[in-house]
Amino acid sequence: MTTHVVCELSSLDEAVPLRASVGDVDVVVVRCGSELYCLENVCSHEHFALSDGEVDPSTCEIECARHGAMFDLATGEPRSLPATRPVRTFPVSVHDGKVTVETP
Repeated sequence: MTTHVVCELSSLDEAVPLRASVGDVDVVVVRCGSELYCLENVCSHEHFALSDGEVDPSTCEIECARHGAMFDLATGEPRSLPATRPVRTFPVSVHDGKVTVETP
């Protein structure tokens, strides 16, 4: 696994998707409540950037702005159609105030 620094924790607003590149992977990082999540930044339905969508902080889900598919931030599992396949998730943590993501 390779660890990448994505941003300062203080710059990550609640329920606001942050797009980042970690190595050769485009990801979206989201703060939902006290938890941080990281998913591959692509809807599994039609390859649209999830970072362009909105986050529902009550369910910790992100919506694809193109067709409205919802994805669970913790697991990447689709929660609504038209998506039927999950998106990849990555371990995310905070070290010395910096948000880090691990990729294979």
